[in-house]
Amino acid sequence: MNEPLLRAMAHANMTAPQLARLVGVDPKTIGRWLNDPTRVPHARHRAATSRALDEEETVLWPSVQALVKSGPDRELMQMYPYRSAAPASLWRQLIHRAEHELVFAGYTNYFLWLEHSSFGDLLRKKAAAGCRIRFVLGDPASPVTRQREMEEDVPLTLSTRIEVTLSELAKLRDTPQIETRYETGHVSLSVFRFDQDMIVTPLLPGRIGHDAPMMHLRRCQDDGVFDRFAGHIEDLWSKGRDVWNLEVQHAEA
Repeated sequence: MNEPLLRAMAHANMTAPQLARLVGVDPKTIGRWLNDPTRVPHARHRAATSRALDEEETVLWPSVQALVKSGPDRELMQMYPYRSAAPASLWRQLIHRAEHELVFAGYTNYFLWLEHSSFGDLLRKKAAAGCRIRFVLGDPASPVTRQREMEEDVPLTLSTRIEVTLSELAKLRDTPQIETRYETGHVSLSVFRFDQDMIVTPLLPGRIGHDAPMMHLRRCQDDGVFDRFAGHIEDLWSKGRDVWNLEVQHAEA
């Protein structure tokens, strides 16, 4: 079975006849797509299915990526001019599918709490299932943060957005699989890892996160683009300072 297509249809609560009407094919064609994961529809039908199910073509038919790319660039699944241009389902599905590792190395990660309902509850469930979850936040008291705030010049400051995330993460302190550290080396580059998938957003000067270009990567090789950004995450983590230990030290002082 084409499991990704089957899951996407189930998530959209859509039957084969319903999808067939939206895509403009016979229901038997949908059945053939489901029963033969090697079968790749025509480009126009892939695009129509992607729109109908609110899912990327390369998720529904992973082999599509191999049809058009080879070498290191095959790790680039999709490029978006703005983070806000990505399908609403993309983040949700990447988070839900991850089983081993979630890393949120955005400077504030503020948008996650706004755009995903019951995000804290979801993180608890992922942690309970054995997933390691790490947050790398910018230090709200750092000169690097203040400098970025001057560049952005928006009412909802960077440090305020960080504090919102900290207040939400404080509710999860009793979950040891969820770890949080301060670092400032990613003030202009946010990286989010979901097992073998990754989202990278290079922040442009004076722009805020949702206005940044966005890349969806999937690991396909050793020492490729994915691994380079994964190394960046680990470097940030190794240099970072544990948020909650710092709070204890400040309280004792």
